[in-house]
Amino acid sequence: MFFVFSKLLVNLIYPFSWIGILLLFSLFLKNPISKRRCLIASIAVFILFSNPFFLNSFAYYWDISAKNSESKYSCAIILGGFVSEDKDGNGYFNTASDRFIQAIKLKSSGRAENLLFTGGNGNLLPSGFREADWLSKELKNYTIADSTILIEKNSRNTLENAQFSKNLLQSKKLRPPYLLVTSAFHMRRSLYTFKKMGIDVVPHSANYIAGREKVSFDNFIPSAETLLKWNVYIKEVIGFCVYYFKS
Repeated sequence: MFFVFSKLLVNLIYPFSWIGILLLFSLFLKNPISKRRCLIASIAVFILFSNPFFLNSFAYYWDISAKNSESKYSCAIILGGFVSEDKDGNGYFNTASDRFIQAIKLKSSGRAENLLFTGGNGNLLPSGFREADWLSKELKNYTIADSTILIEKNSRNTLENAQFSKNLLQSKKLRPPYLLVTSAFHMRRSLYTFKKMGIDVVPHSANYIAGREKVSFDNFIPSAETLLKWNVYIKEVIGFCVYYFKS
């Protein structure tokens, strides 16, 4: 129920939804003052959430960066979400694929002895496609020993990533701490979830989408791309709060 509810609710928290709802109110309300207020509010929301400077400022404080260290770990846990399913049921790397790139770099540099990939199908109406299944085939193209790759293919969200990863790590008797690899914007919620589950993890963030650009004139020009990026961050803030109060 929690999984289904979270998937349905998320579409109502995005700025684009707020703008659309306010515009509808401005069209259908009969009171002229209320109509004007809704229209002004929709414009204000658009200006605020399409401003790259505001987004970058928030991301700078929200994101958790990777710790610069040459320490070696028994395992790196890589959270799914970087593989998508196409219309023909085949997998492909999406815009979060830096998670996979960082995993390969950790293994090839010797910082991680093993790689644990966790992720099934997080869609509300899932098909038979499983991210980890596709990934296990893709990994055959790399010179990585099968014995050092762990695959968890049943989790649908971050909470299940942590639950199922813990079971697998314990069964393999791999010593903590472990590196946790996920997108920078997702790291705060992931760290909290894994540590709440009793898993000792160290952040290794990837896929930075905001907060690292130098301030320039372009940072103050409204951007549709910025609106889309806010969807990601608002979802993460709400998700973190839900996990925090639910646990």
